[in-house]
Amino acid sequence: MTDDDVTRTLAAMGPRLRAVRERRGVTLADVSRATAISSSTLSRIETGRRKPTLEVVLRLAKEYTVTLDELAGTAPAPTPAPEPRSTTPYRFGDDKAVLPLTPYVGGLHAHKHILPAATEPPGRPRQVAHDGYEWLCVLYGRLWLALGNQDLVLTAGEVVEFDTRTPHGLANAGSAGPVEYLIMFGPQGERLRPRTH
Repeated sequence: MTDDDVTRTLAAMGPRLRAVRERRGVTLADVSRATAISSSTLSRIETGRRKPTLEVVLRLAKEYTVTLDELAGTAPAPTPAPEPRSTTPYRFGDDKAVLPLTPYVGGLHAHKHILPAATEPPGRPRQVAHDGYEWLCVLYGRLWLALGNQDLVLTAGEVVEFDTRTPHGLANAGSAGPVEYLIMFGPQGERLRPRTH
């Protein structure tokens, strides 16, 4: 393995750790309590601003029940299924589906999220805060965004962008059907650069 290979592997590990944590539906605070690694250290590792030590990687691999090969991206490719299948989104306990649209290799990445219809009026969404910057576009339905002290209900075609250090949470604001939205997430300080004629 060359020095460039090591650098690339370490750069990709942060986004892989974030992906594993998000698939498990846990917050940085949850992981911090379980591993005794500070939330700020975990956030810096996930956003690529800090290289993880071997001790940290071992603790996280144990907490997430994944192998070091999976975190390093060196796990052997899975045996192909006998027949082609469509991409299966990650599912969370609240039936939210998340479909990754970009590979986790650092920098900007995108997901499509689908929240099922609310069967009863939801409470205010639980808020989280972490380093990064987010752009969100509603494709279908009504999305409740609790952003700091603000409560916004967004509909199809509406777009918001915000610093994810501001506490934020999302919920389906309607009972008529699911809400679908796109999220682009980038490291702290990274912004989209619109170009128009």
